[in-house]
Amino acid sequence: QVQLVESGGGLVQAGDSLRLSCAASESISSAYAVAWYRQSPGTQRELVATIRSGGSSDYPSSVKGRFAISKDNAKNMVYLQMNNLKPEDTGVYYCNALFSLTGWLRQGADWGQGTQVTVSS
Repeated sequence: QVQLVESGGGLVQAGDSLRLSCAASESISSAYAVAWYRQSPGTQRELVATIRSGGSSDYPSSVKGRFAISKDNAKNMVYLQMNNLKPEDTGVYYCNALFSLTGWLRQGADWGQGTQVTVSS
């Protein structure tokens, strides 16, 4: 099975920046799309960024203008650049990939450990 490993989280202050990384065990270039999600305690998992195979990306209004998703096909890496972080950005961040049009790699309750992002005010 394809493995995805997130890294790059940490404790920062409001207004700071972080870049999260997602390493894939298979070629990112073969993915139809890759996405970042986050989940804070007591909330549902939220989609925060999507990048398609062609390079176009989408963001919800909550992060638009502050977050940017990118990928490095040669390194099988996906990144999430987060600028001007806010306390509400706090949560565990996960990546996911669509290698088949039948569904995303991570679909159940267990998405692994993710990477923790904590933004203090």
